[in-house]
Formats: sequence, C-alpha cells, structure tokens
Amino acid sequence: MYLAEQVIQLAYDPGIKPNEGGLPGLNVLKQVMGSINLFGLIAVVGALAVSAGVWAWGHHSGGHQAEANGKKGVLVSAGAALLLGAANGVVAFFSTLGTQVR
Repeated sequence: MYLAEQVIQLAYDPGIKPNEGGLPGLNVLKQVMGSINLFGLIAVVGALAVSAGVWAWGHHSGGHQAEANGKKGVLVSAGAALLLGAANGVVAFFSTLGTQVR
C-alpha cells in the first residue's frame, strides 16, 4: 500500500520546477530565439506589403480573386505579427496557468 501512495504522490507533484541556471548556453539560446522572432517580424512586414499591393492591384484592375487573396494576406500577416509580438506574454500566461493546475 505504501508504494501505491508514493506513485500517487509522484503523479500529483513530481517536484520539478524551471531552473534558470540549469544548463550552459541558456543566454545563447535566448539570443537565438530573439533573432528568430525578429526575422519573423521582418518577414511579416514584407508579407503585409506584398499582400496590400495585391489587394490594391486586384481592386483597381477588377480582379476580385486577387483582391480577396490580398485581403486574406493582410489579415494573416496582421495575425502573425500579433502572435509574434505577443509570444512572450502568451507563453508566460499559459506557463503561469499551468503552475496552478492541481
């Protein structure tokens, strides 16, 4: 019976917490992730500019399909920019939410 209680306790709280200084290279990894985020934001600016151009071209040339695709591209680009900009906050929110699960 004692072993079963230990297994239940282990499943409930294994005692593992995030450790900032646990592995070498954490600062390098943070810099790499920040650079990837910046690269994504720059790519979104380009996608937004191209999509806006397609939208305008489709509108002025009567190409309804091009206009619709340009609108879609603008919305997707705006959503991607929102997610890239909010990435730290979203991860922090759900990480904090996850620590409250009992």
